[in-house]
Amino acid sequence: MSETPAPAMPAPHTPPVPPGQAVIQAAAAGAPDAVPTRRPAASPAALVLAILAIGYTLWVAQGVILPVLLAMFFALIGNPVIRALRRLYVPRFLAALLVLAGGLAGAGLLSQQLLAPAIDWMQEAPRQMRQLGNELRDLAKPVHEANRVAEDIARLAGGEDGSRRQEVVRTQVDDPYAILNKAPRVVASVLAVVLLTFFFMVFGEDLQRRAIALLPTRQRQRVTVEIMQSVEREISRYVFTISLINAAVGLLLAAILHVGLGVGLQEALLWGTLAMLLNFAPYVGPMIGIVAMLVMGFVTWKEIGPSLLPAAIYLGLHTLEGQILTPLVLGQRMRLSPLVLILALMVFGALWGIIGLLLAVPLLACAKLVVSRIDGLEGWARLLE
Repeated sequence: MSETPAPAMPAPHTPPVPPGQAVIQAAAAGAPDAVPTRRPAASPAALVLAILAIGYTLWVAQGVILPVLLAMFFALIGNPVIRALRRLYVPRFLAALLVLAGGLAGAGLLSQQLLAPAIDWMQEAPRQMRQLGNELRDLAKPVHEANRVAEDIARLAGGEDGSRRQEVVRTQVDDPYAILNKAPRVVASVLAVVLLTFFFMVFGEDLQRRAIALLPTRQRQRVTVEIMQSVEREISRYVFTISLINAAVGLLLAAILHVGLGVGLQEALLWGTLAMLLNFAPYVGPMIGIVAMLVMGFVTWKEIGPSLLPAAIYLGLHTLEGQILTPLVLGQRMRLSPLVLILALMVFGALWGIIGLLLAVPLLACAKLVVSRIDGLEGWARLLE
C-alpha cells in the first residue's frame, strides 16, 4: 500500500524589508556586499561660517591666546638647551629655571642698553624728519608753484571766484592717564607669559603623557607619542635655529654699523635688535627694516651716498641669510611656499598685530610638520611647500 506524501507547508509570509534597513542588517551580518553609510558632507556655507567664527574667536580671545602661544614659543626655544642640560644629569626643574633666568637676565641687560637710545631716537627723530621734510619741500617748491598757478588758471576759466574752501582741523587731546591705565594689564600679561613658559618647560612632557593616556588603544597611543615627540623635537630645533640665525644677523648688522659707519654702540644695538625681530616675519619684516634703515640713514647723514648705506647693508645681509644661510642650515624640509607665507602673515598680522607677524612662521611650520606625519594629510603638507 503506497503512502501519499504529505503536502508541503507553505513558507511563512515575511513582510518586505525597507532598503535602508536591509543595508543595515547586511552590514551587521557581515555580508560582503554591505555598503557602509557615509557621513553627509558639510555645505560650503557652513564651512565659511565656521572659519569666520574661528577667526572672530581668535581675535576676541587674543588676550588669553597670545600669552599661551608666546609661552609655547619661548619654551620651544629653550627645550634644546634643557635637553642638553638633562644629558648632564641636571634635573628638569632646575634646568628650566636656569634657562628662564638666563633668558630674563639677557633680555633685561639688552633692554637696559637699548632704552636710552630708543628714547633719544623717539625724541630726536620727529625734529629731524620735520627738517628733512622742509628740505624736500624746498626742493619741490617750484613744482608746487606751477601746480598752484595751473589750478588758479583753471578755476578762473571755469568762472569760479578763486576763493579757497575753509578746512576744519580737529585736534585730539591725549589723555595722560591712558598709559597708566594700560600699565597693569601689560605687566600682568608679561608675568603670565613668564609663568606659562616655566610651566611648559617643566610640565609640558607630563601634560603630553597624560593627554595621550586618554586615547583608547595602546597602538594609537604609541603612534601619537612618536608623532608628538618627533614634531616637538623638530619644531624646537627649527625655532631655536631660526632664533640663532636672526640673532647673528642682528649682531652682524650692529657690528657693521658701529665699526664701519661710526654709529654709537647703543644705537647700533638698537637697530640690530630691530633687524633680529623683524627677520622673524619673512618678506614683510625685511621691507619694514629697509624703510627703517632708510629713515635712519637720512636722519643721521646729510649726503645721499652715506644715507643709503645702512639700507644697502641690511638688504645684503638679509639676502645672504635668506638665500644661502637658512636653506643650508635647515635644508628643504622646512621650506614653505612664499604665497602661503604672505597669506599667513596677512591673516595673523590682522588678527594679532606685530605678535601675529612674529608667530606666523613658527605656527605654519608646526602645522606643516603635524600634517606631514598624519596618514591621509600628506597632500596638505605638499600644499604648504
